[in-house]
Amino acid sequence: MLADIDVSTALVAGLVREQHPDLDGALRPVAAGWDNAIFRLGADLAVRVPRRQVAAALIEHEQRWLPHLAPRLPLPIPVPVRNGRPTAGYPYPWSITVWITGTVVTAVPVTQRIVFAEQLAGFLNALHRPAPPDAPANPFRGVPLVTRSEAMAERFASGRVPRLLQKLWTDLTLVPPWPDRPRWVHGDLHAANLLAGPDGRLAAVLDFGDLTAGDPATDLAAAWLVFDAPARARFRGALDVDEDTWQRGRGWALNMAAAIAADPTGAPEMHAMAAHALREVA
Repeated sequence: MLADIDVSTALVAGLVREQHPDLDGALRPVAAGWDNAIFRLGADLAVRVPRRQVAAALIEHEQRWLPHLAPRLPLPIPVPVRNGRPTAGYPYPWSITVWITGTVVTAVPVTQRIVFAEQLAGFLNALHRPAPPDAPANPFRGVPLVTRSEAMAERFASGRVPRLLQKLWTDLTLVPPWPDRPRWVHGDLHAANLLAGPDGRLAAVLDFGDLTAGDPATDLAAAWLVFDAPARARFRGALDVDEDTWQRGRGWALNMAAAIAADPTGAPEMHAMAAHALREVA
C-alpha cells in the first residue's frame, strides 16, 4: 500500500530536535510497514511515525490506551514515553517508545516457535478482558466475520488466494458470532509483530495500531499465522476460549493471510507468512 508521505530520516530528526530536544542520539531507519515508519533513536528509544493519514488515528489510540493496558500484560509492549504533535512540515501525531531488543519472529523458523506457544496464549488471556465503551472502534477487526466477505471475494478474484478456500471461508462465516461484551483486541497479531529474545522465548508484542474492542477471535488468527500444527495444539490448550471462538479465529487467519497474499507490494517475509497460514488453515 502506498504511503502519503515520504518519512525520511531528515524529517524525523527535525521532529525530534524541535519537540524533544533533550533526547540525543543517532537516528536510523529500521522498518517501514503499511502504516508507519520505525526509527531507532540512540540505544534505548524508537520513533514511530505514520506514513499515511489512516494511521494517524491509530497512533493516537496507542498513545491513549497502551499505558492503561501495559500493567496487566505479561509481556512488554511499546508504550509511548513521549508524544509528538503535527507541525507545519508534518501533519500527523507520532510517538517515541522504549526500544525493545529482539528478533522479529518472521526470522525464527516455524518449528522453533513452539517454545512460546503457551506464552503467547497467556498474553491473550490477559489482554482479552472486557473493554470500556470508549475503546477504539475498528471496522476491519473485531467485527463479525461475515462483514469481511466482500473484501474476501475480491481477494479470491485476484487469483492470489486459492479458490478452493472459498467454501471454507463461507463455512467459517456461519459460525455463531461473539455473544458477549466487546473484549480488548490487538487486531494485527502475526509473526512480524512479535519479538523473540535471545532464549527464543517471546520478548515483546508490537504494533497496537489496530487496537479495538470486539470479538477476541481476531487475535486467535496467530494460531495459523505464527505456528505449525504441534505449536498450535499447545497454544490452543493454554487459551481460555470456546470452540466457536477458535473456529472464528481460523476464519480471521484466512482473512488476514488472504489480505497479505493479495497485496502485490508486500514484503517477501510477509508473503511467506501468508502462504504458510493459507496452508495451515486449509
